[in-house]
Amino acid sequence: MRITEQLVKYFLSVTGLFFVGRLSLFVLYFDRFQDSDVNYWLAFFYGLRMDTIVVSILLVIPLILFTLMPQKVEKRVTYFLKFYYLITISAMLFMELSTFPFLKQYDVRPNYLFVEYLKYPKEVFGMITSGFKVEIAVSFSILFLFIHLFLKYAKFNFSKVFETGYTKRALLFIPLALVLFIGVRSSFGHRPANISDAMYSSNRIVNEITKNSLYSVCYAVYANKKYKIDASGEYGKMEPAEALQRVKKCLNIQSDNKQSPLSREAKTHFKAERPKNLVIFLQESLGAQFVETLGGEKGITPNLNRLTREGILFDNVFSNGTRSIRGIAGSVAGNFSIPGKGVLKRNKAQTDYFTLSSLLEPFGYQTMFLYGGESRFDNMRGWFLGNGFDRIIDEPEFTDYAFKGTWGVSDGDLVNMANKEFINLHKKNQPFAAVMFSSSNHSPFDFPEGKIDLIEGVPEKSVKNAVKYADFAIGDFIEKAKKESYYKDTVFVIVADHNVRVYGDDMVPVNMFHIPALILGGGIEPVTYSGLATQPDVLATALDLIGLDLTYPIMGHSIFSDKKQELSLMQFNDSYALRVKDKVAVIRPKKEPLTFIYKNEHLEATGHDVELEKNTLAFVLSLTHLYSEKLYR
Repeated sequence: MRITEQLVKYFLSVTGLFFVGRLSLFVLYFDRFQDSDVNYWLAFFYGLRMDTIVVSILLVIPLILFTLMPQKVEKRVTYFLKFYYLITISAMLFMELSTFPFLKQYDVRPNYLFVEYLKYPKEVFGMITSGFKVEIAVSFSILFLFIHLFLKYAKFNFSKVFETGYTKRALLFIPLALVLFIGVRSSFGHRPANISDAMYSSNRIVNEITKNSLYSVCYAVYANKKYKIDASGEYGKMEPAEALQRVKKCLNIQSDNKQSPLSREAKTHFKAERPKNLVIFLQESLGAQFVETLGGEKGITPNLNRLTREGILFDNVFSNGTRSIRGIAGSVAGNFSIPGKGVLKRNKAQTDYFTLSSLLEPFGYQTMFLYGGESRFDNMRGWFLGNGFDRIIDEPEFTDYAFKGTWGVSDGDLVNMANKEFINLHKKNQPFAAVMFSSSNHSPFDFPEGKIDLIEGVPEKSVKNAVKYADFAIGDFIEKAKKESYYKDTVFVIVADHNVRVYGDDMVPVNMFHIPALILGGGIEPVTYSGLATQPDVLATALDLIGLDLTYPIMGHSIFSDKKQELSLMQFNDSYALRVKDKVAVIRPKKEPLTFIYKNEHLEATGHDVELEKNTLAFVLSLTHLYSEKLYR
């Protein structure tokens, strides 16, 4: 039984570590769920289930070595397991320590982002060293202290294990392996336990506390690859034909095009002899809570507030998701968020995928993407060039800039470059469509000094000051454009990609998807549109205003069209929320769909709306189907 004793020691050590981490989060975030009606103490019970899955997997190697290795290799086994225990426990300790700043930043435990951002070490290193200095110092101090104490004091002697005869040890392999199998599966049901079993409550923070960080990251990597192939096994099943039909009905789209099921003709309401140029100024992480006109805090976006009186203000727009690539897809390609990786990173979306460039190229438009950072980030360069954009202007091309930070040159430099390009194109009588993507409002919030009056009571390098600088750049851009002849011939769109930090206790924090969107330019009359809208709706409206009859598959309508619907599809991690007016259906992997009423910026549970829940599933499955069959063109 010495083998069992050794395995139990490791199990208790690691689950004890996880318990301390979970208890710390429980105490730290207690005010987020103490008044909820959920049984939050069950977080420790379901959490132990998640921990058991992880530890059972890690115990497979020690089990094999203890039961199947001959006595003569005892010293080698001891040496190997000493470092195996050191590495695995250090890794789990690192994940637990990393959970605190990650949860603080993203309001979720480490997930696929934790791995994905490792591809961009320069940007990420600058972000974490600037924004989390204390957390990094404390975490690495604890980690190095543990490694030092482990190497100095941990004693390993498995002689008593190997004193047991080989046959007896080998016979123990099968029953102990069965125990570990049960631990890994953690279920006697038809399906093994997975991350969805941690989501037992309606309070999202309680669910995050219940999860295991290491398991969450590994499962997210696995699920991300799986969703590329088939989302139906995770969210539910429905025939593609039915799913597409439901989506068309929800969006009020009539189309018989089998090669592009959502493609239809959209006649302009603003016919012009000379179609207008189009400029989309996509704002990084600009939530509605910063915009006074939208009910947000005063004094942060004075320029945007002023400009809302000069154009079409969408005061009820909700973003696709919580990542830039989701906002780009919505604002440039007019589609919602596909499960797993965004289309900017998907192989089948690198060419022949609908974008405003492929739409306007036949009309003689020159198209470009301007970004102050390195456009290789999130594969933006490859996706834009592969799908019809003529030029990429990114950080290497900014040879004369005033300020450069972690994420590239400042928004002010981006504005200056864009203005010069647009002046030159207009002089050549060349119609153009451009996407400008800001970067200053991104941790560690680098921006040039002397451009704004800093907001009192917050650090200089803070999100509020970064947003205020981004707002300065917006105002500067429009003022510069107004002095040039191209302004009257151009439709300008100012829209956010997503909010700066999507957090909240609701299963899907819908209120944190609220973003600003504004369209202005020569001849555009000021108006406020208060209907529920999405980034695809904003794109469709902007295209309507340039004065061309177009055919496209955009998942939205111009606000001037009688086909416009009041709905929004939001992706939050692996959850999807379909909002139709003030009713919201939420679907999650391997969990029962739920229906809520959106009231006072929060979700209130209500009875199942089966049709709304089916329509939500239809959107998720159709997005995957359109991508996998290359039908979004």
